[in-house]
Amino acid sequence: MKKFLVHFLVIHLIVVMVVGVASCGSTRAAFERVESQMPFDAIIVPGVPFDTAWSDIMRLRVLWSYHLYNQGVAKNIIFTGSAVYTPYIESRIMAEYAKKLGIPAENIFTEEQAEHSTENVYYSYYMAKDLGFNNVAVATDPFQTKMVKSFAKRKKLDVAYIPVIFDTIHAYYPDMKISIDPTWAEVEDFVSLPDRENFWKRFAGTLGKNLKYQPEEITDASMKYN
Repeated sequence: MKKFLVHFLVIHLIVVMVVGVASCGSTRAAFERVESQMPFDAIIVPGVPFDTAWSDIMRLRVLWSYHLYNQGVAKNIIFTGSAVYTPYIESRIMAEYAKKLGIPAENIFTEEQAEHSTENVYYSYYMAKDLGFNNVAVATDPFQTKMVKSFAKRKKLDVAYIPVIFDTIHAYYPDMKISIDPTWAEVEDFVSLPDRENFWKRFAGTLGKNLKYQPEEITDASMKYN
């Protein structure tokens, strides 16, 4: 599983960087397109697997959320993600890094059931609505932004998109190093997603076909407030 995780993160990082570099101008344009909607009541930040320290991808997403909060673009942050490939609930891990950076705990929320990018957006969107957050955006890397856009449109989720601007992260936070205690995010008797579901079931989840809850059921099933 450790080898699988390393391959997963390396491949994802390569794709993220290639898409990010190729779309540098378009990410700035995307930011400018939603400026009139700012500040957002909340931004949704999808999770990424955690092992012993934050990966480059997790670092990128957490720092982008921190930057958006710091600049007054986002009032609150919803980190989303369950324990999928490692025994750590991804949203809790990201929340801990965000708190270490200085974001107040009362402005951080975690959605802890999502196992795919589509579920990250779907569950968190309805969580935001339940919390009274009406003006919502997805804030993640450009690659994942492209992945979830069509799904959100199909499900009629009224969200904006603020993909990471790489130059901003490199300029503001070039050598940011933080450590956390991941203990409280660790799940006992953990079984990874590949050991629970076959490839086709996981692929269906990636496409948003395995949603466990309908909007009215999401609050009780998948939300943690602070």
